[in-house]
Amino acid sequence: MKRPGGFTPQQQPDEEKPSAADDPAPVSFLGRFRGKETEFDDASADRENARPDGENDAVADAHETRTWSTWSLRRAIRERKRVERSEVRRFTARQRRRRRNTWISLGAIVAVAIGAVATAYSPVMAVREITVEGAKLVNSDGIVTDLQSQIGTPLPLVDGRAIKAALVKYPLIQSYTVEAVPPSTLIVRLVEREPLGLVDSGTGFALVDAAGVTLRTSEKRIDGFPVIDTVSDPESRGFQAAVSVLRALPEKIRSVVDTVSASTRDDVVLVFADSGAQVRWGSAEDSALKARALTELMSAYPPEGVALYDVSSAENVVVKPR
Repeated sequence: MKRPGGFTPQQQPDEEKPSAADDPAPVSFLGRFRGKETEFDDASADRENARPDGENDAVADAHETRTWSTWSLRRAIRERKRVERSEVRRFTARQRRRRRNTWISLGAIVAVAIGAVATAYSPVMAVREITVEGAKLVNSDGIVTDLQSQIGTPLPLVDGRAIKAALVKYPLIQSYTVEAVPPSTLIVRLVEREPLGLVDSGTGFALVDAAGVTLRTSEKRIDGFPVIDTVSDPESRGFQAAVSVLRALPEKIRSVVDTVSASTRDDVVLVFADSGAQVRWGSAEDSALKARALTELMSAYPPEGVALYDVSSAENVVVKPR
């Protein structure tokens, strides 16, 4: 259609630009998508109804594109979180393995301890046999009989006071130890007192050890032991010097000693039984060296021809013949 001359179309006024006050408030990254989605959902229905059919298809396509973008974003976030959890597990694998091994070890130790305690206090570990070792002068069968109260008692519950009460009546026992040998054996090891000599009480003789403990009494003299002629007090210096010399003598020489006398710690004198020969010992110091010197002298000069052996000085011994 031809436009008439001189016609000037009317200029349309410029559209007003939106002011800063009309700008939406800042929102987060996810909230921005959620807001758009909500706005889109609220206004989409009105626009769908207001627009022609051709524009509805375009709006539907745009809506589908936005929905796909939102779903992709959520999927990406979930994937990122999954990767982060996987990385955390990978970097803490050694620590978790070490913690697991520690708990397994502690559990095993506790289980073994509980099992050991339960077994130790069960009838499986009860005493069924008692053995006495080191008994030479003491009747071991009598000790086993006296300890029958411990039969059937679990090894950890053996009554030490009952054992002491049973053994204290044996004066020949100097000390003892008790050992529990699993599964059912109780071993009693004895250290017996060593009888050294006789103490004349006037009415009889008492067999004593180095501590002066009476091991046996008899109205008559007991063969094989010398008479200790000192103050009867075991704490006296003469008695202690005499028993120290007897303990240092070899068994071969001690068996032929008839008496040992001492009024002080420095004047110990021995007298042999058959020959009557004397040994001037002096003090109990260096008794082992003096015993070796006396043994050599008796080999070179038999007691039958000697009146006195003087070993008070082990380095300068003297022999006085009859």
